[in-house]
Amino acid sequence: MSTNPPPFRLAFAGTPEFAVPALDRLHRTQRICAVFTQPDRPAGRGQPLHESPVKAHAALLGLSVHQPVSFKDPEPLAILRSLELDALIVVAYGLILPPAVLHTPRLGCINIHASLLPRWRGAAPIQRALLAGDAETGVTIMRMEAGLDTGPMLAASAIQIGADDTAQSLHDRLAVLGAGLLDETLGCLALGGVQETPQPAQGATYAEKITKTEAPIDWHQDAAAVSRRVRAFNPWPVAETRFNGLQLRIWEAAARGSTASAPPGSVLAATQDGIDVACGSGVLRIHRLQLAGRRALAAHEFILGHRLDGARFTPP
Repeated sequence: MSTNPPPFRLAFAGTPEFAVPALDRLHRTQRICAVFTQPDRPAGRGQPLHESPVKAHAALLGLSVHQPVSFKDPEPLAILRSLELDALIVVAYGLILPPAVLHTPRLGCINIHASLLPRWRGAAPIQRALLAGDAETGVTIMRMEAGLDTGPMLAASAIQIGADDTAQSLHDRLAVLGAGLLDETLGCLALGGVQETPQPAQGATYAEKITKTEAPIDWHQDAAAVSRRVRAFNPWPVAETRFNGLQLRIWEAAARGSTASAPPGSVLAATQDGIDVACGSGVLRIHRLQLAGRRALAAHEFILGHRLDGARFTPP
């Protein structure tokens, strides 16, 4: 006779691609009664409306989808209450949940956060971990409360940040890690085997939202810092500089151990191996770059069509 507990009655609230692995995993192991995601938004040329990745995946799974503008309206709250949920799972939803929502499900609202809390609370934990040069990051499963990412922790799992990791590669790894850890945590919750741990006040940091104003490269920084900026801003907003007055986006680059006496931003060499640029300290080797209005090119392709002898990259 099976002793497995029955699946939880869940609703799922999420919007971007990061939330899709968790939705997919829980659809196979739990009972998802409804999916909440942000309204369709205009995007791209001509600004047609685009549905969120979570909405698209929920449709493939045959799940009911709701897209409230805000949970301050009585209708979405009434829908949530009518579902008689064990928990609301929240993964990068992007809307503030008022106390009435947080307290509606029997077990509250459970969140996947893409950092090892209390480090990097807030909107951009993946990019901020890269910018800061953190050696590791991870995911935390927490029970939500009114404060921003301050709720008690149910589980956490860490991974090392590789020298070549970008925001995209870390995003993809953490999304899968978080989906698996959430599923395991719900299984333990069903058996009564989860202990909540309050977040310590010590070590708390805030991951402020990334904006396009941070994209310009300051070549007076050391090469390691510039390399981290390139990796943190791939795929958005993409680190950039100016070349002959035109926007030049830097997609892939790495710091080198060599030194340079040339002014920061000066092109030191352009070979099949990459484009070496002097920084305030050290040298950055660019591997992939893109002029405004053109496609991204490997460095060895770029130098075939552009003279870089004596060139200097400048701030926007």
